Amino acid sequence: MIKVSIITPSYNQAGFIEETIKSILSQKGDFELEYIITDAGSTDGTIDILKKYGKRIKWVSEKDKGQADGINKGWKMATGEIIAYLNSDDAYEPGAIQSVVEFLKNHPKTGWVYGKCRIVDENGKEVRKFIKWYRHLLGRKYNYNKLLTENFVAQPTVFLRRKILDDLGYLDIKQHLVMDYEYWLRIGRKYPARFINKYLARFRIYKKSKSGSMFVRQFSDELNTAKKYAHGKKWPIFLHTFNFYKIIISYKIINRFL
Repeated sequence: MIKVSIITPSYNQAGFIEETIKSILSQKGDFELEYIITDAGSTDGTIDILKKYGKRIKWVSEKDKGQADGINKGWKMATGEIIAYLNSDDAYEPGAIQSVVEFLKNHPKTGWVYGKCRIVDENGKEVRKFIKWYRHLLGRKYNYNKLLTENFVAQPTVFLRRKILDDLGYLDIKQHLVMDYEYWLRIGRKYPARFINKYLARFRIYKKSKSGSMFVRQFSDELNTAKKYAHGKKWPIFLHTFNFYKIIISYKIINRFL
């Protein structure tokens, strides 16, 4: 069977991490699961939760250089042919991993995939359905130039073949808000992605999350990252700049009234 390695970076997420763990360990299908949690030294009870699961998970708890460093650490520990990371406040939908395994078996030349993702609040209630719909519509057909104009790839739904890491390396630990988008642009030109038209994950947004509290800086960093990989292409950056202001205005309206 194909081995699938999932990494969860964590720091003081005792309120959410058990839901993340259960969503991964409950996955069933024609694959071998390897689950690794790289904790950055939590002091809020996270470690007690991890200990409950015994040998079903591998975990370490020690200081790191940030989220990207924690993910890289787990990826380097991983032994699977298919690799992903799921943050400690997100969750997989039932059957997600099996859907990915079947798709990659049927498309052996595909290097990485992504799918549909729900957005939920701190209580697990689905929110921002219009944004979900918009990203699904935009991402149904992968195109690198389109990716330069806007990040339509939902990170919790991404799965990679190990050969991509071996070929193009790991996440940039200097990035703290857009390490995923930087990686999609780095690998996406050589390895075009494929879209799986199924719900694979739930992304959680709330005031204290990175996406909830630092969205202006996040989208600004995405624009600067796109400029780096555009290699002088003006039209994608023009569109990305337009999308930057569109998204910022939309998020401010949402945060104010919804």
